[in-house]
Order: sequence, then C-alpha cells, then structure tokens
Amino acid sequence: MARRPNRPTRPPRLRRLAVDYPRRGKRTWRRWVPSRRQVLSGVMLGLVALAGLFAAVYASVDIPDENDEARRQGTVYYWADGSQLVSVGAVNRQNVTLADIPDSVENAVIAAENETFYSDPGVSATGIARAAVSIVTGGETQGGSTITQQYVKNTYLSQEQSATRKFKEFFISLKLNNRQGKKEILQGYLNTSWFGRGAYGIQAAANAYYGIPAKDLDPSQAALLASLLKGAEQYDPAGGKGNHERAVDRWEWILDRQVKIGTMTKAERAAYQKFPEPKPAAKPTSLGGQTGYLVDIANKYIKKRSGLTDKDLFRGGYRVHTTFDKARVGQLERAVRSVRKRDLDPEKRPEDKHVEVGAASVRSDGAVVAVYGGADAVTHFANNADTAGVPVGSAFKPFVLAAALQHGDGITLDSGYDSGGRLIKDGPYAPPAPSGSGPGQAMVTAPTSLRDALIKSSNATFVLLGKDIGLKKVKELAVSAGLHEESLARLDKSFPLGTSTPSAVRMADAYTAFSNDGMRADPYSVTRMTRDGEAVEGFGKPEPRRAMDASVANDVNNTLGMVAWTRLGQDGKFGTFARTEADDGLSAGATGEDDRMKSAWFIGHTKGLTTAVTMFRNKPGTPQLLGMQGVGGPDSGRGNVFPLRIWNAYVTGK
Repeated sequence: MARRPNRPTRPPRLRRLAVDYPRRGKRTWRRWVPSRRQVLSGVMLGLVALAGLFAAVYASVDIPDENDEARRQGTVYYWADGSQLVSVGAVNRQNVTLADIPDSVENAVIAAENETFYSDPGVSATGIARAAVSIVTGGETQGGSTITQQYVKNTYLSQEQSATRKFKEFFISLKLNNRQGKKEILQGYLNTSWFGRGAYGIQAAANAYYGIPAKDLDPSQAALLASLLKGAEQYDPAGGKGNHERAVDRWEWILDRQVKIGTMTKAERAAYQKFPEPKPAAKPTSLGGQTGYLVDIANKYIKKRSGLTDKDLFRGGYRVHTTFDKARVGQLERAVRSVRKRDLDPEKRPEDKHVEVGAASVRSDGAVVAVYGGADAVTHFANNADTAGVPVGSAFKPFVLAAALQHGDGITLDSGYDSGGRLIKDGPYAPPAPSGSGPGQAMVTAPTSLRDALIKSSNATFVLLGKDIGLKKVKELAVSAGLHEESLARLDKSFPLGTSTPSAVRMADAYTAFSNDGMRADPYSVTRMTRDGEAVEGFGKPEPRRAMDASVANDVNNTLGMVAWTRLGQDGKFGTFARTEADDGLSAGATGEDDRMKSAWFIGHTKGLTTAVTMFRNKPGTPQLLGMQGVGGPDSGRGNVFPLRIWNAYVTGK
C-alpha cells in the first residue's frame, strides 16, 4: 500500500495562531459551524472593539458651554404694517440653591421623573435606545430620559428631537455624571426645567402657580409642580377640563409613588387629599388690553402650523409678522366701549352686569384683521373672539338655506311650505289666510318663501327645511364653510336653529364664503416667522377651497343683504348705516339670537371684511351662560340689538 506523501508541517506558533475555519476534520455542514471557542473568541473581540470605540467616542465628546437660552431676547410680534405690536420679554428664571428647595420638592421630582437618580450612572440605555429608534422610524417622541439627561438637554443642547441629539445627550450625561455630584445636577435641573406659564425653574414656578417662593412649597404643591415636568401644556390645571383631570390624576400618582419608594409615609400621604388648586394664570402687563388676545391667536396658529410648543415660544428669539391691522383693532375696541357706555348701565341695572363681547374681522382670503377678545387680557383670560361656547342662534340659518339650495333638487329662494308643512319647490304661490297664534303656528298656516323666512328668521320653516334636506347635509356644508366640527351641536330638530357654538373668528371666516362666490380659506393670523434670521417653515396664505356653488352663495348673500338692511332700519335708536358706494357699503349681514335668550350675534360684510360680533353673559368664575333678557333696559328685548350697534359703530367709525 502506497504511503501518502508527507505534508509540510507548520511551526507550532503558526499552528496556534491559524484560524481553523472552515473546520478541519468535520464533514458536510458542520465544517461551516464555528466552534464554541471560536464563538467566544469572536464575542470577546467584538466587546473589546466596542469598548475601544466607546472609550474613543467618550473621550471625543466634550461638555459644551451652557447654552444661552436664558439670555435670549424676547419674541417680537409685528402689526401687518411692520410696526412692532409687542415684545414678550426675556425668559423668566430665578436660580436658587438646593438648600432653598424643600426635600418634598426633591422627593416629588425624583419619584415622578427618575426614582433611581441617586444610584444610576446618569443615563438610561434602554430609554434612550427606545427614543432613538422611535425618532429614526418616525414614531412618537419618547420619554425615558433620566434627570441627568434632561438637565443636559436643557442646559447644553437644543430641544430638537433627533438621533444625533440623543447620541450627544447620552455621552455628555455620562461624562457630567462623573464630573459633578448628584446634588449639583439636581439643583441645575430644578433651575432650568420648564414648568409652563413662562416659568423656567422651581422658584419662578412656585411664584407663577402659588405666589410663594420655592422654600415655602408643601408636599402637595410640590407634587403638582412635579407633574408639570411631564408637559405643562397638558398638565397645567388652568388649561381646561382635560388638563385639570390629567393634573389631578398625576398629582395623586406622584404622592402615591413617594409612598411606594419610601420617601413619604402613609400617614403623611393621608394628609394630602385635597388637590392644591394653583392661582389663575397671569399675563405680563405688556399683554394688557387687546394685545394679549392677539398674541394668543397668533401663538395658537403658530403651534398649529409649525409644531412649536409654548415651551419653544417662551425660549424667545422669534420674529412674528401678523395680519392684525392696528387701526382696525383700535376701532373695534372703541366701538365696543362706546356701545357699552351708551346703552348699558351695570350700576343701575343688574341685567347689565357680567356682559361679555367678542368680535372678529376677517378678510375674504382668511386673514384675521382685528379682534375684540374682552375688556383686558390681563384680567379677563378667556378670548371671547376665539373661544367656542356661545350658541350662534339664528345666525346659523344661512347655512341651512345654503344646504337646501345646494342639495335640494329644485329648491329655490321662492320655494316654501304650505299650510300642511309640505314643501312647495316651484313657487311663487298664494299663501292661505293666516290662522292660529304664535310665530311657529303662523308660519305653518301662512307660508312664505325661503327668502322671506330668512329675513323674518322663521324658526318653524328652518326646522322643517333641516328635516327635509337632512341635518347631516347641513352639518357637512357648515364644516365645508369652515366651522369646526367639534363646535357643532348634536343633530336634533333644534340643530338648524343655531344650538352650535362656533367662535366669532370662525363665524366671520365661514360667512366669507357667501360674499366670495362660495370660496373660502382657513383663517390665518401669521404671514411669516423667523428666528436668528432663519425662516420658520409652515407659513403662507392658506389655499382657498370651495364651500358651495357660486350660485348658492350669491343667492344666500343677496338675501342676507335684505336681512341686514331690514335690521338696521328697525334699529332707530342708534342710527342706521349709511351706504357709500356699492362695493364699499354693506353687502350682507345677519342677526342671531339663541332661543334660550343666552346670546346675541350680528355678522356683516362691508369694506372687504366680514365681521362677527357676539354678546353674552357669564356667571362669574364659570362657563355658565346667563339670560340676556332685560340687558340694556326693558325696551331692548333680548339685547340682540347691541351686536348690530357695535358692528355699525365699528364700520362707520362712529
């Protein structure tokens, strides 16, 4: 048997270093499966490489200088003509030492945000990985940051949500945790965190919410302020019912959490059962008069279009160019004051107390030119011009008529109902002799055209019309015209009579469709916005959209013109509107009063603007509406003449 030739042998050292892959002495697929030793060696090499990379990155990332957010100049708002409206001042922050902050504040914040703060390395690897994956995949912004990471973001980095920022945040937090003590980090965090109401830091927050210094906060108040760290826009109790409910739930959770982690006893927890209501939110005096309402409307639009938050805006440095006309805002405010002074006397008539007015003037392209939000934004926080909650009453009927003309086959302005409540589409017709009593009965037994029904504001006609056309179609047309769906009432038989509660801004904007051949655009209040010379994206004129056919809009608008001139002619006390030229004078308008006598409206087109005025009475400290009966004296009925008089004084300048 022939011998195999001898193979050259490797030196022992080379044999030890050679990688036996594919594996000798194995057959089939086993030759390609690494051995346990090879796997362990690979893992060790990988860990060594990662450790080396981590060390290199850790060494290369420096702790930057503190950012200058607290020293930024205020945000400046400009009138439409480019002149300055207001500058909202520098960031409100007052640094305090940890010695001036009660332990209860420290305990509440740690329980709420990072219970392992004193034992962790300053970072949460799982939390930051989850956040980074969410950012890269386009998911929701994730939390999970430690107090150290949040402090790094507040103090050294920007607020952008990006994987790069999260990467820097991780390594800077590690390095900071090794260089500074936990107490120093916590003190910095409490002095730089955003608590809402323009307050950065616990000292400013204690003053903004409770009017006291941070050292005087009790554990219950501390738990409420700690809840705001999750997002003041969602947890400030002054932000509405939803905010209040969320704030109470989180306040309770933070107190209970302190018991669970051992920083509060059950007996101590039992002492705090009543929610510590903060004081009402206050506005800077620079935002007094109508200025605060204008800024609120602009900020609301900014947040909708750009995605910026209140926290972003309070950091300052923005230049906001608005659509507001200084002269018209002043003229509208003077009109409200003049009518109140002439016609209302709260000192002598109890019915004249607690009367509120809201008004808005909108161009056909959707630009909000002027608003009246209340007597003073510093003392009256609700913006009456941009707040839903007041029934629009008969001013809603034009939308019902438009829906009938748009969707009712063969329905015209000359259509009407016969004495049996049947719709006659091909009028005119001779109405039968009237019988019965009351406005509804008289309408049914003595029918009139839809044109005259709108002029006379006949409730029974519009109840029947809404039923015949379909309330869903009426609702769809109102939404198409620009009313928010959430402001519309439920679809019952009273829906066509104006039980919905849109704002004055939205009503003025929706009525532009009638005077603009059926076209309308969303209301807007900001034309452009910059920061540090860079444009903020998201601004520009909204695109016009068709709300109804041009012929429908023109029919309704012409009828509204008859409504307006009829109402003006009926109000002899305050004088009538003097038409100048056809294109410049009154083209259309409508009154509106709620059947429960809780509100009064007038909406009219003139001089290229549509202006809506509403008047109502509020029970002090509540959203509850009071009756309008007797406002202005026994001769004024429901007080429904006053929005018309305000509108008249506004457009005539008298």
